[in-house]
Amino acid sequence: MRKNEDALVVRFWGVRGSIPSPGADTAVVGGNTSCVEVMGGGTRLVLDAGSGLRALGDSLVADGAHQSTFILLSHVHWDHVMGLPFFTPLYMKGSRITIAAGPTGVLLRDVLKRQMSAPMFPVDFDGIGAEVATVELPEEGSIDVGALRVTIAKLNHPDPVLAFRVSYGGRSVVYATDTEHREGEIDPTLTHLCRGADALIYDAQYTPEEYDGKVGPSRRGWGHSTYAAGVDIARAARVKTLALFHHDPRRTDEGVAEIVQRARASFPSTVAAREGLTMRFESSQPSSRVDEVAAT
Repeated sequence: MRKNEDALVVRFWGVRGSIPSPGADTAVVGGNTSCVEVMGGGTRLVLDAGSGLRALGDSLVADGAHQSTFILLSHVHWDHVMGLPFFTPLYMKGSRITIAAGPTGVLLRDVLKRQMSAPMFPVDFDGIGAEVATVELPEEGSIDVGALRVTIAKLNHPDPVLAFRVSYGGRSVVYATDTEHREGEIDPTLTHLCRGADALIYDAQYTPEEYDGKVGPSRRGWGHSTYAAGVDIARAARVKTLALFHHDPRRTDEGVAEIVQRARASFPSTVAAREGLTMRFESSQPSSRVDEVAAT
């Protein structure tokens, strides 16, 4: 565990949506897909396992902190799990990895095995070195992972997606990606989950013009949102900071900066999630530690 003292710390390893987008035009924000590290009270939690997970895994091994990893998946679309086969601790004997996700229609372990099977991948999931446990999450409620409390809520998406509020020491961060706002409505479930959070990490893949089909095809029904909807939720829930996330793979660094500026016109405390960005929230309460959630 990196030293985090008594704070809730968030670090972004992958911030892109749908597919990795490396290149000169995305080098500042980053081109890896969703992966966010959250630390607090001696516990590390990984939110989603997109291609950003590869660099996180290498960092954990370099720090000697790879022995135990807990990964929460918002859902199992490929851009959110594609980093798992390249997560170095997965192949190291003595490593323990817990992977948790909500309902998928099939067992989570079977989903993970499908991704790492011939002829699509040369290493079979059953042949890895680490001990991997899977957890089937409910669509609502709370679990404790070490010192971190995780509150769960269901989002609006063509396939089941979960949002997570991670709390420690009186501070909290909400992770809400791959969700679609309904016309003329601020999602009451997500607003409740976000109430008073220190930060909301929110799916801002499209501009309102792109979403409505004024620029290119309509994106309605595709399961993603806009920075404008994120602003509405952040204001309604009195969130302190809005972090725009899940950037469209075609969105350049300049384009991301533009939507941040547009969002700041209505919600000044808006930032762009980018690879390497770290957010730190000092604890406001005495720390408490509980056992990890049991794996099945």
